[in-house]
Amino acid sequence: MRSNRLRFVTFGNSDKGGNPINDTRVRTISELSSPASLLLELSASETVLQTVHAGRREFRAVLNGDDDRLVVIVGPCSVHDYDAAIDYAERLSRARARLGGELLLLMRVYFEKPRTTLGWTGYINDPHLNESYDIETGLSLARSLLLDIAKLGVPAATEYLDSISPRYIGDLVAWAAIGARTAQSPLHRRLASGLSCPVGFKNGTSGDVVSTIDAIEVAATEQLIPTINTQGRAALALTMGNPDCHVVLRGGASPNWDRDSVASVCRALEQRNLNGRVMVDCSHGNSAKQHLKQIDVAGHLAESIADGDAKVFGIMLESNILGGRQDLRPDGALQYGVSITDACIDWDSTEKVLERLSQAILERRKKFPRS
Repeated sequence: MRSNRLRFVTFGNSDKGGNPINDTRVRTISELSSPASLLLELSASETVLQTVHAGRREFRAVLNGDDDRLVVIVGPCSVHDYDAAIDYAERLSRARARLGGELLLLMRVYFEKPRTTLGWTGYINDPHLNESYDIETGLSLARSLLLDIAKLGVPAATEYLDSISPRYIGDLVAWAAIGARTAQSPLHRRLASGLSCPVGFKNGTSGDVVSTIDAIEVAATEQLIPTINTQGRAALALTMGNPDCHVVLRGGASPNWDRDSVASVCRALEQRNLNGRVMVDCSHGNSAKQHLKQIDVAGHLAESIADGDAKVFGIMLESNILGGRQDLRPDGALQYGVSITDACIDWDSTEKVLERLSQAILERRKKFPRS
């Protein structure tokens, strides 16, 4: 494990070259190692890169209808325990081997957590779970974990909140989400336009989908964005636009996983000359934040798929080794395999959901054989 190499520079002292009227509310500025140094220290093998590349390629094929499998992005709401994340990845690797003919399984490996108010903001920002904010170590642990998951043959999916973190881990991510709170952000729309992986934009927390469709249009076009280069210096990136962006329906004031809601959004996409297929998040507003209802939502979607519906090309599930959630405790004692953010369904329930979805694909193939 690398030691913390944060260096703190205090501003506000004009005698030492500081500007007395700038950074007046900044306590410290911390220098991070450059992306290039971390990528060199924790380099990706050919096997790892093949896992990532295959995950992106196969996802794109399902999104565009060239592959009739169902994408399933499944895993913990957030990662906080390295060993438990590897344990989950090993289970998912075995499920991929068994169900890969019908399902394209990606592991949800979320390192950054958006907050409506306050709370733990994720493994990169606070890997020690104690508000020490050792981001240097967090970036290293996140990259190490993605490498180990890819070695198991499991493509990783994550959510990007910070515009800098993709420079450190983006080569190991097969799919990325832009969340409900950031889908309207111009910065995140421009960021998505330059990402090398497919990107799902979630509808807003209110349930608004129009702004999400706007986001996809923006992300599909060339953009000029401020960023850092691999040496960590300020830079400008001219992007090419990302044609693999899509809507993720996560519900809002009411669910939007039902057939009528899906059909309405798909029509709106087609009217804008965009890919008229969507992913459905079985959690969040679609489950009224009751984790066990994810099973019911997935079951209804399985019925639609078995009946021939191809508008839903993928689903998301919040799942962990054990079900439910737990709070962070001052003594640091946590139950193994239990979420510290949103409540998740347990692994046994997850396997049953995956098997039902796999069966739905087989039923659809039997009823509606592809030419």
